[in-house]
Amino acid sequence: MPDPGNPSRAGRVAFTHPDFSLYQLARFCIVTGLEMQSVAVGWQIYEITKRPLDLGLVGLAQFTPGILLFLVSGHAADRFDRRKLLITCYTGFSLCSGLLLFTSLQGMHAVFPIYAVVVLIGIVRSFNGPVSRALLPQIVPQEHFQNAVAWNGSVNQGGTILGPSLGGLVYALSKGPSAVYTMAMLAAVGAIICTLQIKLRAKARPRERFTLKSVLAGLHYIRERKIVLGSISLDLFGVLLGGAVALLPVYAREILKTGPWGLGLLRSSPAIGAASMAILIAHRPLRNRVGATMLWCVAGFGTFTILFGISRSLILSMLSLLCVGAMDMVSVVVRGTLVQLATPDEMRGRVNAVEMIFIGASNEVGQFESGLTAQWLGAVPAVVLGGIGTLIVTALCAWNFPELRRVDQIPSINS
Repeated sequence: MPDPGNPSRAGRVAFTHPDFSLYQLARFCIVTGLEMQSVAVGWQIYEITKRPLDLGLVGLAQFTPGILLFLVSGHAADRFDRRKLLITCYTGFSLCSGLLLFTSLQGMHAVFPIYAVVVLIGIVRSFNGPVSRALLPQIVPQEHFQNAVAWNGSVNQGGTILGPSLGGLVYALSKGPSAVYTMAMLAAVGAIICTLQIKLRAKARPRERFTLKSVLAGLHYIRERKIVLGSISLDLFGVLLGGAVALLPVYAREILKTGPWGLGLLRSSPAIGAASMAILIAHRPLRNRVGATMLWCVAGFGTFTILFGISRSLILSMLSLLCVGAMDMVSVVVRGTLVQLATPDEMRGRVNAVEMIFIGASNEVGQFESGLTAQWLGAVPAVVLGGIGTLIVTALCAWNFPELRRVDQIPSINS
């Protein structure tokens, strides 16, 4: 057990469980590889078409399979061995990177093959998200779970920091995406090796019959719990409107006048802010007025999005995105801890599948919305209007979900 008199040791208590360390190493590999790959895909497509709308279509292509498969993927995460299913997903990511490498080596100058692989990545992600999140409570005990969620967010953002910067640098040095796709494929192989060594704490679950009632159990659970519904609705509509990530290639190339290296720095900035906030929460857990704190931080997310939209300085743009990531991480930790600890283990996959649809809608559909709005109005108005929309949504959620405003505490590592 961690020494309560040693705050630094208590802040890292989740890592006293070796399987948690293996889980995080695997996640770091897969996130880093996918983020590297995302930079290469975005830059490659924009170089081919020069249309912001095509960048938005990348997000839509990844999100659509999740919409179609989330009921099946959630039930699969509760019915089958989660560790084996996660290994299968990591194998799928490796194969998708190999397909992107093949298209690059063949010198294809059409976007359709790239979009086809992106759809395959979306299919793998639709299964990976629920099973990966449902696996975490089987690795660490409940009393250490908020600490695990915070470090999970920090490691995830660490990969998001390294991946875009490394992807942009490798793309620029190699003058093409092939080396990036190769590194992403190897990173997925590393994730597979780590996951093979994980041993789960929980006992095997009985296989529930595949019925309409069992498939819809996650939707019913979230609908009945207003705090959970309010928190994920806030994330859905706030981030959906305030997402500027899809337009970063436009900002890097046409507004801030940088190359792939600048795009990598911009893509990394929100992750730096998010990782910093996650580490802070790991050492200083959220204890009081967490609902109000989350609402204020989402409002801050919208405010800094507006500041990024009007910036013409690379430094100011990076600082704005850093604050965007920090504000978003508060919501991630609060929502993640509430949902996971309140959900029985035998239905965590289905609940997480529904939550992943909300998260995916806020990210991937948000990218499509940003690309479409930028096509109509231009990149700067699209980002600024999105930030304003986030502020409006925050006010509406605070009004319509008073239960969320009044949430005072969530479980801490010392409770």
